[in-house]
Amino acid sequence: MEILRFDTSKTYGSFKILNATNGGPWCKRHINDQPRSNFAEYKAARIPYSRNHDSAVIGVYGGPYSHDISRIFPRFDADVNDPDSYDFACTDESILISLDAGTETFFRLGQTIEHHIKKHATIPPSDFNKWAQICEHIIMHYNEGWANGMHLGIRYWEIWNEPDLYAGSKEKASPTWGGTEELFWDFYETAAKHLKEKFPNLKIGGPAICGDVEWGERFLAEMQRREVPMDFFSWHIYTQFPEKVAQRAEKVDALMKKYGYENAESILNEWNYVRGWDVENFPYSIMAIHGLKNASFITATMALAHTAPVDMLMYYDTRPSAFCGIFDFYSYKPLKGYYALKWYGNFYDMKHEIRSENTVDNIYSLCGIDESGKVLAMLTYYSEDDDVPVKELQVDFGKSGKYEIYLVDETNDETLIDTADTVNLKLTPHSCVLIKEI
Repeated sequence: MEILRFDTSKTYGSFKILNATNGGPWCKRHINDQPRSNFAEYKAARIPYSRNHDSAVIGVYGGPYSHDISRIFPRFDADVNDPDSYDFACTDESILISLDAGTETFFRLGQTIEHHIKKHATIPPSDFNKWAQICEHIIMHYNEGWANGMHLGIRYWEIWNEPDLYAGSKEKASPTWGGTEELFWDFYETAAKHLKEKFPNLKIGGPAICGDVEWGERFLAEMQRREVPMDFFSWHIYTQFPEKVAQRAEKVDALMKKYGYENAESILNEWNYVRGWDVENFPYSIMAIHGLKNASFITATMALAHTAPVDMLMYYDTRPSAFCGIFDFYSYKPLKGYYALKWYGNFYDMKHEIRSENTVDNIYSLCGIDESGKVLAMLTYYSEDDDVPVKELQVDFGKSGKYEIYLVDETNDETLIDTADTVNLKLTPHSCVLIKEI
C-alpha cells in the first residue's frame, strides 16, 4: 500500500478561486412553477464567478437577447447616450439569477462564437470609439444605476474572446474575430484605454486567447509598446493532461513578466477535457466530459493549478451544452463532475493550504486546515489511460483524528463510505475522494 503524507504544521496561503465557471444557474426568476431547475445544486457549489460568454446560444441561461454587445445595443447606428438604444432585460435577468446563487458575473464584452456559414457580429465594429462608449454605458447600467440600472459592483470586464482562433488561416474563417491581428491591436487599445480611464477601479482585461501562445506574445508585446493598461490577461486551453494546464500557466506567466504585465492577473477562463478535436478523438472527449473521467480531470487540474502561476480557473462550462460535465442536459441533475466543483467550494472555509510531503503516481490532491486545526482533503486517481489497475492508498495527516470519507466513482455520488481513524482507500481509476476531519 502506498502512503500519501501531509504535515499539518507546514502551512501555505489561502485557496485560490478555482471553481469559477462559464454559465450560471438554469432557472427563470419570472416563472414560479419550473419543472426543472439546477438552482439549488448550483448555489451549493459556491461558485464565485460566472463568465457570461456564449450564453446567447442557450435559452435557459441568458438566451439569444442577452450579454452580447450586438444584443444589448442592437442598432449600431443608434444614439449611444440614449437609454432606449439598449435592451438590458434578459442580461439583467441572468446576472441577477447568478447573484441569487451567490455568484458574481465575469462580464465578457464582445460576441458569442459564430459557427455559421456567414459571420455577423464577430466582424470588427465599424467605429471602435463608439463600441467602447457602448461598453462604458453597459458598465454604467450595472454599476452606477444608469438607464434604470443597478449598483452591482461587477469587477471583471473582459474585452472580446478568442481573437486568435484560426488567425492567419486561408482555409477557415474565424468564428470569433473577422479582422486582422493588427486591426485587433487597434480595437483592444481603444477599448481598454477608454474603459480604464472611465473606470480606474475596475478590472479591465482580456482578450481570452484560445491557445495560440505565439499570437498571445505578439499581443502582449504590442500592448506594452502602446502602453495599454491590463488588469488581467485571459487565456484558454483544452487538453487531456492536467500537467499541460500547469505548463501553459508557466508559459503565460513568463510572457506577462517579459512584457511588463507581471502585476496583472493570469486568468484561465476556458478549460475542459479534450483528447483531440478530430473525428476519432472528439466524440470520445464529449462522452468523457459527461462521465467520471471528467470529475477526475477537474480535480487533478485544480490540484496542479493551485501551485501554478495562475490566479483563477473558470471551467467551460455550466451552460446546457456538449461541454457541460457538471449538469445533465435533460434532467438538470448533477453529473460526476459537479462534485469536484462543489467539493472545492468547501476549501474557501479553510484558513491555510497544506501540501503533500511526497508524491504518488497518478494521485492528485488538495488539502487545507481550518481555524480549529481540522483538515479537509480531496484527491483523485487520474490517468489518461483508462486501463490502469486499482490503487491502494493510505492518507497520513501526521496526527490523530476521525475522518469522514466520501466517494465519487462509477456507482457512488458523494457517498459517505466510512468514518475512521485511519484513511485507507482502494481507488478505482478516476475515482474522487473527499476526506473531512470531524
